[in-house]
Amino acid sequence: MTPSASEPVDPVAERRRQARENAEYHHAAAARAAEAEARQTAPMVAAFAEAMRSAGVEPVRLRARPYSGGGSLRTDVVGWYVRRDQRAGVGTDGRWYVLVVAPSLRGRLAGVHVEPADAPLQVGAGGRDGDSVALDVLLRLRLEAGADFPA
Repeated sequence: MTPSASEPVDPVAERRRQARENAEYHHAAAARAAEAEARQTAPMVAAFAEAMRSAGVEPVRLRARPYSGGGSLRTDVVGWYVRRDQRAGVGTDGRWYVLVVAPSLRGRLAGVHVEPADAPLQVGAGGRDGDSVALDVLLRLRLEAGADFPA
């Protein structure tokens, strides 16, 4: 309901309303951008999985690293690591997996379930210098490494 000309406007309430509208607009814009990026990267990741199978590179059971602490945890994902630090992989299902999880005793004992995620166009963006690489370049380099990639 908009106030009429005779009703006083609460400046604090008006700022809150504008801030909420701005936040909703930016959230929707970010969601649209993420969806567009996912539509672009999903075929790249699926093609990579098919190329790895065609090249005869055997998939392995992927392990996840806790984001604090050491060691690794078994996952329910079979596929190929795409980063040397083993923090991302592609499953035999042609989906992208981020292999960093919350540490847990149960995960150490029973393993963890990892959900597929949308692959980014720029892997490692926002990380240290040299950590960022375009997804298509990363997948091409990983495919070229074949079975010689560190597991």
